[in-house]
Parts: sequence; C-alpha cells; structure tokens
Amino acid sequence: MKVGVLALQGDFREHLAVASECGHEAIAVRRVEELNEVDALILPGGESTAIINLAQSFNLIEPIRSRIKVGLPVYGSCAGMILLADRVVGGMEGQQTFGGFDITVRRNAFGRQVESFESELTFNGEELHAIFIRAPWVEECGKEVEILSTAGDHPVAIRQGSLLATSFHPELTHNHAVHRFFFETVCKDR
Repeated sequence: MKVGVLALQGDFREHLAVASECGHEAIAVRRVEELNEVDALILPGGESTAIINLAQSFNLIEPIRSRIKVGLPVYGSCAGMILLADRVVGGMEGQQTFGGFDITVRRNAFGRQVESFESELTFNGEELHAIFIRAPWVEECGKEVEILSTAGDHPVAIRQGSLLATSFHPELTHNHAVHRFFFETVCKDR
C-alpha cells in the first residue's frame, strides 16, 4: 500500500518511518499530485493552525476534504485529530479543518507544552505507552464514532468509518499497534 504523510509541518518524518517499518511505501505529501497517488493518508502531530494554513498555501484543503468524503483512509495523531474534527473548541476564530469526523475536539485540552505527559493506555485491547504533547481530547462524539481508548473521562483514540485519530503520539514510541490497526483494520475495512 502507498501511504502518504502530510509533510507540511510537525512530526511527519516519524510517521514516514513507522509506515515504512510496517512494510508500506511511504511518501511525503506536499502537493495534490502526491496526494492523488496514495491509498491512505496520515496527518501528523504538530501545530494544527500552522498545518491548515500551509495546506491552504499549497492548495491542499479541498483536495484532502474531497478524498476524505469518498472514503480515503486517514489517520490523524494529535494535531491530526483536530484537523479531522468537524467542530473545534479553543481554536482560532474561524479555524478551518479538513473535517470528516463527527466530533467536537478541544485543542490543548490537557494543558500547555510544560504540562505534556506520558501514560499507559489500553488501545483496541492492547496496552501501550502514550505520549501527550499539548494534546486535544474529544468532548462530544456523534453516534457513529467508536471510542477505542480513553484518558480519564475523555476519548483519546477514536474511529469513524475510514477515519482514525489519537490525541497522543504513537509515532514517538516503539509500539506500532496504532499504525498497524490503521493499516490492517481501518484501511482493509474500506
């Protein structure tokens, strides 16, 4: 499978490495032509407003939205979760997203950069170490959203059809369970 990673800002290099380690052809996506080549897309962690502003500059917003609407499997980690949300709390006035997930997400819900933390979670029945950096959480889910993991009372890993999102950064650990779930379940169910 050819897996694209949106490579405008954030930790896209780590996602490219994990996709390759999982046996997929991984390509950096910065142009529409590259987006059109991929079978799946990863939206990395980083700064959601910077990513969406760069996506606007690179004329990628509508092409990504269109691919999401027709069922392109997309995984978003941290800022990627925000970018997939239909509704954002705590964002910039009029903040754009690619959308697709029937969720309301709160930016920086766990606190500022200095309040970043690590925690053990259960994801899809598997224990994993999770790294939260200025992480969002899901405040409201539509009825078609499946909650795969929580931290406290808040969903931090969710799925809706061909979309997967986590508040945390599995690409910064050696455990590829989240990526494998995306490649082997979400992409295959499409």
